[in-house]
Amino acid sequence: MAEKPKNLNAWEALQQLRDGNQRFVNNVRSLDTLLTSAQREVLTTGQNPFAIILGCSDSRVPAELVFDLGFGSLFVIRVAGNVVSPSQIGSVEFAATQYNTRLVVVMGHTHCGAVYATLDVLRSKSQAPSRGLSSIVERISPAIAELMETPLRDKPDELIRHAVRSNIRASVSHLKHGSRILEQLVDDDDLLIVGAEYSLETGLVDFFDLPVQS
Repeated sequence: MAEKPKNLNAWEALQQLRDGNQRFVNNVRSLDTLLTSAQREVLTTGQNPFAIILGCSDSRVPAELVFDLGFGSLFVIRVAGNVVSPSQIGSVEFAATQYNTRLVVVMGHTHCGAVYATLDVLRSKSQAPSRGLSSIVERISPAIAELMETPLRDKPDELIRHAVRSNIRASVSHLKHGSRILEQLVDDDDLLIVGAEYSLETGLVDFFDLPVQS
């Protein structure tokens, strides 16, 4: 396996993700994704992930496959609806400080079941069927409730598209403003936190609302 560059800055890391996703879309697999016993042994001594991915738990969106990357490349946190709670914030803080990882990507995806479920709850003005599910719905609801007050409420296809992106943006904002550690890293131009949407239809990952590269 080719050795991953050490201490990539955020924009270099982002380009690696883009390159890997393009290989995935083109159905080309890098040899870097293969793991030998020798490489497994090396990884027992430590890791050096170049990007942190906070993604949805959906079985159709495995980050390592989507970005055509191998063991040890990504620090992946997965939760339904790519929502942000204290444990997710702590996990991002851990990777950013422990491994000096400079890029955080909140990756949602088209046709997100957790977003659909939240829209159903908002439409019916009911409660989620369990406390655990309620905790997810309650974190997604503020990001999409306003959309239900617009003409989008009568256009289900457009509504889900906007709702998915609104939810991703909300999670990005929660990471940027919900942690003193992450806020300081961002303010020092030492950490980039961005949103992305994976298309189930095409396999492409769209990184959106990116800041101007300094």
